Amino acid sequence: MKKKVIVIGLDGMEPSIVEAMMARGELPHFSQLQQSGAYSRLRTTYPAETPVAWSSFATGINPGGHGIFDFVRRDPETYLPDYALNGFERPKSMFAQPRVVNRRGGLPFWKLLTDAGIPSTILRCPCTFPPDAIAGRMLAGVGVPDLRGSQGTGTFYSQDKSERAKENEQFVLLDSGAQFPTRVIGPRNTRVKPPAETLCEILVQADRGTGKLVIRTGGTPASVEISQGAWSPWVRLKFKVSMLQSLSGMVRFYARQISPHVEFYVSPVNFDPAAPLFPVTSPADYGRELAEQIGLFSTLGMAEDHGGLNNGRLDEAAFLAQCDLVLAEREKMTNFELARFKEGLFFVVFDTPDRVQHMLWRFRDPQHPFYEKERASEFDRAIEEHYRRYDALLACVLEASDENTLLIVLSDHGFNTFRRAFHANNWLCENGFLTLTEGKKPGEELGDGFAGVDWSRTSAYAVGLAGIYLNLKGREQAGILEGSEAEQARRAIQQGLSGLVDTETRQRAIQSVSRAEEIYSGAYVADAPDLLVNYAPGFRVSWQTAMGGIPHGQFEDNTRAWSGDHIIDPAAVPGILFLNRPASHNHADIRDLAPTILNYLGVPKHESMEGKSLF
Repeated sequence: MKKKVIVIGLDGMEPSIVEAMMARGELPHFSQLQQSGAYSRLRTTYPAETPVAWSSFATGINPGGHGIFDFVRRDPETYLPDYALNGFERPKSMFAQPRVVNRRGGLPFWKLLTDAGIPSTILRCPCTFPPDAIAGRMLAGVGVPDLRGSQGTGTFYSQDKSERAKENEQFVLLDSGAQFPTRVIGPRNTRVKPPAETLCEILVQADRGTGKLVIRTGGTPASVEISQGAWSPWVRLKFKVSMLQSLSGMVRFYARQISPHVEFYVSPVNFDPAAPLFPVTSPADYGRELAEQIGLFSTLGMAEDHGGLNNGRLDEAAFLAQCDLVLAEREKMTNFELARFKEGLFFVVFDTPDRVQHMLWRFRDPQHPFYEKERASEFDRAIEEHYRRYDALLACVLEASDENTLLIVLSDHGFNTFRRAFHANNWLCENGFLTLTEGKKPGEELGDGFAGVDWSRTSAYAVGLAGIYLNLKGREQAGILEGSEAEQARRAIQQGLSGLVDTETRQRAIQSVSRAEEIYSGAYVADAPDLLVNYAPGFRVSWQTAMGGIPHGQFEDNTRAWSGDHIIDPAAVPGILFLNRPASHNHADIRDLAPTILNYLGVPKHESMEGKSLF
């Protein structure tokens, strides 16, 4: 019998919740796995972020070796925030397609399996866009954009003339009446001057008597009927680029309200897995095969529509219903692939635990600024209920395992509450490390992207979710620091932030500040933030800081639905690790998994890998 490895990734599953539920007998299949093999908490990465941790899982090395330090990186030429996971190279010819580049470095272990002739099936691992050519099949995960090139831009439609667009969304004001035409907005056509939106015309009819919307799409299906408070199935749409070319995408419609005025929401336009704008599977026709076998499925990296809930376009019930749709798709592809899995590696990541916890944590935390006591009883156990879904899934996975199977169940990091946001750039400004141009003051009027910063007098700046960069001469476009001056500034920032107390809550907000060279090694260390801020539980960097904003004040309450997080001191948010056989020790690191998998399948680990096999 040939050896098999099954890896089930449960993004963000929190060990304290898992352990408490097992103690109460609520996760019988997790408990079965613990009793027959091993369970431990799993040391995560600096920072404890999804793309960072899964990249270390894949390569067996720290972020300094694979180059993914955050969702966001900064361009040292412009100081502007940029997407860190992948990028697009512009073609030399206007008729050529842009090329997608995966910014993750290092050697993922499935490449070593391929070289050894061992097949792999890898579903939805973060930082796999574009997907690797392997012996087997791969469906890309976090990092895949929508058809507009964003990480998930939905569209809200309303007949209410007082409505306006909210953050990271498109807004369409509808005509009055019970029947009206409108359009779904597709990708920008950059081949015309000036660039213009591509559109798909639709016709909407509201039946207030039955509380339903009928939307004629001209796509597949040609029309959908949606009850108020429900989601449609996937609808394939065509967006015309020229007389001879159109792009295929797909959306779900959500009927928010029929009366007194019509309101509905359209998901981000996903790549059609059978005809994607850029490859999302390897081999390229695998997406078509999978869709034919299990039906259409989300291809967007961040498939769960947290943006709609954050903006109040979806309520919690609608968000959870959409998460259930995503989870059902992932279960179908898992069961389909496990049924034909005979040898090598099967690996799937379920992202939904992470998203549900991000958006619903406030209901389990009475101290959260956005805690709603009157609604808490409805959602305070939603996370536990979601965990039970994975226990049921695990029953099927255990059935697919035999004596020649190594089963690994893990989360990349844990979770905690997010009550207060820290404006790191304002702190740098107030302490003389970041200087604004004459007449400018911190505030929302500055916007994002470091508007109003005088770089000739700025020593440091914060961008992304965990890091602070020095304004170094020869590295940053207008750098001013070098030598002892740079070291002096870095030491002063480290000392000033370590142990920082939120004067309003009188709680310690920052545990410590780490230097890049203390925690990273490898080819990409020069791209890392110079300082990593280790926040205390309950605190996190502000959204404005992540995008180069400089708001008033140092701290503010987090009043968003996004109420749970994990970008804090990594020691406070370990992941989980279950194995179906005893391990050599119970203090595993996420970097240990790649060598463990290779060792079990009889393939030597690469010399770059820092982790060690657990057997």
